[in-house]
Amino acid sequence: MPAITVAPRQTPASPPSNSNSNRNRNSNRNRNSNGLLKLTRTELKLLTRERVRAALPIAIPLILIIILGNIRALRQPQAIYGGESFIDLYTTTMVVFGLALLALTNMPMMLADYRERGVLKRLQTTPIGPARVLAAQLIADLTVAVVMVVAILAVARIGFEVPLPRQVGGFILAALLAAAALLSAGLLIAAIAPTGRVARGIGGLLFYAMMFFAGLWLPIPSMPAVLQHISHATPLGAAVPALTAAAEGSMPTALQLGTMAGWAVALGLAAARFFRWE
Repeated sequence: MPAITVAPRQTPASPPSNSNSNRNRNSNRNRNSNGLLKLTRTELKLLTRERVRAALPIAIPLILIIILGNIRALRQPQAIYGGESFIDLYTTTMVVFGLALLALTNMPMMLADYRERGVLKRLQTTPIGPARVLAAQLIADLTVAVVMVVAILAVARIGFEVPLPRQVGGFILAALLAAAALLSAGLLIAAIAPTGRVARGIGGLLFYAMMFFAGLWLPIPSMPAVLQHISHATPLGAAVPALTAAAEGSMPTALQLGTMAGWAVALGLAAARFFRWE
């Protein structure tokens, strides 16, 4: 009679525990943040080496303030400016001017140059992803923007006795939202421009258009009604009155802050969507 063998019972594999999946998610999250941190550090190091790129958007507004601030008539309070001097109001305009110069002409050219030289193509082989590449560039240039705003306010205050913003919290919030909206616009230009030269051209056109609606050449109250409505819907058209109100002691309106925040989110998402490695 043949022997009967009984196969051992096989127990079903137990599903992975929640703790293991949580550990995996945390590990991926840590790797992503470490990658963003390293990339941001690299961008900041490149900024310190390329001094012209970092210094130019800071130097131009400072030079303009120093030149105009040394004209005595422009430092005198005027009734037409509500008892403020021209240089008092011009300081806020120079903050916006510097942010636009940095975001629309400087930063897009750098990222487009990376694409042209094949740097982005090499990054494509790593698990970094376009969102982190753009985020690192945004953080690095936002750091330059903070230094620039502080330098403009300090020179205006020390050199020409321009009062510091009276509503500090509102001014900081408005400046950060203006910088985020403009830098997001610059990231979108960099995402779609094939070369640095094309990025410079697109950024230049957008810079002059935005500065027009910010009232640099024609004050917003002097514009026709249609242009005033368009101006208030643009990032700089919302930024200038928001920063001016905060400088004079009032909190920017929710509409002004919401306009800048909306542009920052929409343009940032569009930049990540249309980003091209090569």
